[in-house]
Amino acid sequence: MNAFEFSAVSKRFGTRVALDGVELAQTSGSALGLLGPNGAGKTTALRLLLGFVPATRGRVLLQGLDPRDPQSRQHVGYLPERIALPGRMTVEAFLKLHGRLAGLEGPALMAEVERVAERTGVADRRADRLGGLSKGLAQRVGFAQAFLAEPKILILDEPTSGLDPIGMREAREWIEAEHARGCTVLICSHVLSEIERICDRVAILGEGRILVEGALDSIVAEGEELEDAFIRHVRLGAASAAGGTGGVR
Repeated sequence: MNAFEFSAVSKRFGTRVALDGVELAQTSGSALGLLGPNGAGKTTALRLLLGFVPATRGRVLLQGLDPRDPQSRQHVGYLPERIALPGRMTVEAFLKLHGRLAGLEGPALMAEVERVAERTGVADRRADRLGGLSKGLAQRVGFAQAFLAEPKILILDEPTSGLDPIGMREAREWIEAEHARGCTVLICSHVLSEIERICDRVAILGEGRILVEGALDSIVAEGEELEDAFIRHVRLGAASAAGGTGGVR
């Protein structure tokens, strides 16, 4: 079963084309890196996948359901690029709220809050108000809420943003551990070393279109690193669009 599917998906915001005929699917249990330069459509794709906005054309499925159906988001953990934390709420209250949204109650809720707080290094900050946290600590809290109730799917947008080198390494280890237990992982990141280490498949977006998608070793040519392959595919996509093959306008 596919964790999600995009079938001929386009999205317009007024006259601007954010996605143009995207075809993409991820099998359950895999780890996919969704890459692209700024403005390529990555965040729009995630917003469609999570049901925040509807597609202009085409079909999006999350766990076999329309993403606007709340049932589609059960067992899905999500960490946005810029997590909006309610400043007056404490870390513990925030995690308890999200635990309840994930269906936890009573002792199971408290045990899970304690587990994810310990795992992400915020256990001793549970009484702190979110508004007083540094960017790095806020990102750790974001990871903690995404890990609640052991989700089947993790969707992570620039997950190591704001973390120091120690935090970045720990975050990669957390994600790898989730994938190892069978969790499907979708990562958007400009840190290509993270993608190389964690993901088994890569899709590169350019100007709202999928330029290339497949196993990591099928996209990276012999002697290349992922950074080289990324730049090569993006430049080829831009040249193709400029040549009049129907690029996004």
